[in-house]
Amino acid sequence: MGSPTFELLKLITKLGLAGGAMYVAQDQGLLGSSSQAEAALQKAKAALPPAVQEWADNIGVQIPAIPKFNFSLCESWNWGVDKTVSAFDSAPHKITEYTQDGWNYLKDLVK
Repeated sequence: MGSPTFELLKLITKLGLAGGAMYVAQDQGLLGSSSQAEAALQKAKAALPPAVQEWADNIGVQIPAIPKFNFSLCESWNWGVDKTVSAFDSAPHKITEYTQDGWNYLKDLVK
């Protein structure tokens, strides 16, 4: 087990890294709306391949091409929320429909 000074230094380092990561995420718009997050993603997609290629050239490693994805963050951002709200919206109608079907089934059994 380390000394209390070493443990305090580790804690301060972790808090500094976490705070820095939160600052960068907020500054780049990752914690904003879906359109801000998509803009930040597009900016990262434009900057990342040249940086990785430069790093690979310095080390002397051949990196395969990055596959292309047709994915829009704005279109899928709130997909789960939309589906949940839609389910809650149609629930009273569905419950009424299922109850009526069950009631008709019971009446047919009794006949």
